Amino acid sequence: MLQTVLAIAGKPGLYRLVSRGNKNLIVESLDAAKKRMPIFGADKVISLADIAMYTDNGEVPLAEVLQKVSDKEGAKEASLNPKKASNEELQDYFAEILPDYDRERVYMTDIKKLLTWYNLLVNAGITVFVEKEQE
Repeated sequence: MLQTVLAIAGKPGLYRLVSRGNKNLIVESLDAAKKRMPIFGADKVISLADIAMYTDNGEVPLAEVLQKVSDKEGAKEASLNPKKASNEELQDYFAEILPDYDRERVYMTDIKKLLTWYNLLVNAGITVFVEKEQE
């Protein structure tokens, strides 16, 4: 699911991949506006499925971190407002989600961005980030 959700450098928010053109991608914003626009080869684009968070023992895929936030919040918006929270509140909240995160390589801006992205995804109706394996 997160393979088609994109972050674009220099543009706020998240975007869903709609179509691929000859030399561009057509994306749609995940916010309420649902604005479509072309993205060209010069734009730096990354899929959320390719992002990971640093831990003391390596890296954890962003999808797993988002799933932990979703489990903690009951698939609702984050209880902590990333724009208004202090650095200490953000650190405490993230330590509950990912206790062994690397405190030297994960910055406050990363935690704020994670919570902002989580809220955007939940508002867009995406609440399952890691598919549960069927037994």
